[in-house]
Amino acid sequence: MSIPDLTAEAMTPSELETPFSSLEYRQHQMFPRLSSAEIQSLRRFAKPMSFKSGELIFETGHVALGLFVLLQGRVRIYSRDAFGRSTLVTEHEDGHFMAEMAQLSGKPALIDGVALTDAETLVIEPDRLRALIVADAQLGEHIMRALILRRLGLIEQGLGPIIVGNGDDPRLIRLQGFLRRNAYPAMVIDARSDPEAVSLLGGMTTGPDDFPLVFCPNGYVLRAPDEAQLASCLGLVPTFEQSHVYDVAIVGAGPAGLAASVYAATEGLSVAVFDQRAPGGQAGASSRIENYLGFPTGISGQALAARAFQQALKFGAHLAIPGKVMGVNRSDGIFLLTLLDGQRISARTVVVASGAAYRRPTVPGFERFEGRGTYYWASTIEARLVKGQDIVLIGGGNSAGQAVVFLANFARSIRVLIRGKDLCATMSKYLIDRIGSLPNVTLCTGCTLRSLDGDEAGLTHVHIRREDDDWDEVVASRHLFLFIGADPKTDWLASSGVELDNRGFVVTGFARNVQGLSDTSERYPLETSVHGMFAVGDVRSESAKRVASAVGDGAAVVSQIHSYLSKLTTPSAHDV
Repeated sequence: MSIPDLTAEAMTPSELETPFSSLEYRQHQMFPRLSSAEIQSLRRFAKPMSFKSGELIFETGHVALGLFVLLQGRVRIYSRDAFGRSTLVTEHEDGHFMAEMAQLSGKPALIDGVALTDAETLVIEPDRLRALIVADAQLGEHIMRALILRRLGLIEQGLGPIIVGNGDDPRLIRLQGFLRRNAYPAMVIDARSDPEAVSLLGGMTTGPDDFPLVFCPNGYVLRAPDEAQLASCLGLVPTFEQSHVYDVAIVGAGPAGLAASVYAATEGLSVAVFDQRAPGGQAGASSRIENYLGFPTGISGQALAARAFQQALKFGAHLAIPGKVMGVNRSDGIFLLTLLDGQRISARTVVVASGAAYRRPTVPGFERFEGRGTYYWASTIEARLVKGQDIVLIGGGNSAGQAVVFLANFARSIRVLIRGKDLCATMSKYLIDRIGSLPNVTLCTGCTLRSLDGDEAGLTHVHIRREDDDWDEVVASRHLFLFIGADPKTDWLASSGVELDNRGFVVTGFARNVQGLSDTSERYPLETSVHGMFAVGDVRSESAKRVASAVGDGAAVVSQIHSYLSKLTTPSAHDV
């Protein structure tokens, strides 16, 4: 499984071809020994706990108590898969601390920790750990870096659930992409070519419809699960305290939603964030963003989203990913959000940051090829699939340009289709210049998608209509990348009464008909037609569809939420 770039700015093509090895030189950062002064500093956040030799301190698949500081003794850390096979991760001695990212968010542990001797520890529970990281900046930096690097190490080793199936099966690719974008380790085994698959499947009566098989660390076996089923088996779906009322509920964890969560949490608001798939939204699928302030060499969308996600966790936001919001209603000044699993969450304000869904071409029979040779993003997973092959890409915006530049390192050739006469009106100049210098990229202007052909395995041919020449061209390709825009994801707002424009985007600003407001009441620039509900990012009508703009919206909305909450007479969420 490929390694998400959580600590570097961007992955280069050469790094995708060789095992990730820089962690070997960062062992001192992965497993630092705390000084006596640092241990003394964290004591006020911890409580003592003793373990006997041979006792489990934490266990794979079960939620750990938190981060453990080893004062005296020796502890072995190892990973155990669904078949009981163990892999040594490390051994800890006096002054080391035991945790990785799961302990920061209160998710089930990915590893086992067993005391090799009698052990004296300090345990810091997740909420207290977040408080420590904020209160002691230098110690917090050391801890955060170690937690991130340790997760990278688990991903590098392919520890976690085992996914068995055909390597090009769209269902397997989707599960693999889901875990990768959530920075969750896994091992993927190709049932057709990997000898280990034979031993894994021995004695199991399975048919083609059962694949991919997922062997979860807790011992359960899933047959052809969807993302929600996999997330549930891995313990990724959080539960909420029904009596708690959040200051703000943010729906969508793209750049706008993550920015709002970070800034709201740092200013003391209680925050819940929901996203049905993974952090980052459409930006999270971008292979390299080069025009975002502060990253002169570029940064992958996933790396940017991962950093923001870690910041939100650090400051105490409650992130429910995956967590799909089905609807929202307002009653007596409180919003009630209903999740897919039936949970209901109360909040004083709501931020709509649900972004947009990838647009599908209107060609006959396109649904036959959904996930069978058609893609809406270009990650390292897709890059490996197209290596040495001829591919077609449709789109003329910046996302398309970033994908072309990235995929050109792997594909033999790329045919880029656009409706217009050139890219000048839709793409940044630096991308146009870079694409123009790529010898394996051909730009087809005035071209549209006419139809698709395929076989049992998926896509085989792309029919292109050349409007300028009034003739059709057939291109042999098993890979079609689509960057043709997106439609707003606002279906979950159907019962809320929020005003949408004629394209379905959320209207914000100083509208005349705002529910719950008198003519003399203050209106906020990012507020919707429902008082107390705000919209940011791509889902907002007339917004600039840029990462920087979305982040700006997410930052700006927090001051407006503060102003709104200051006028409420109900008690603060912190008193509930």
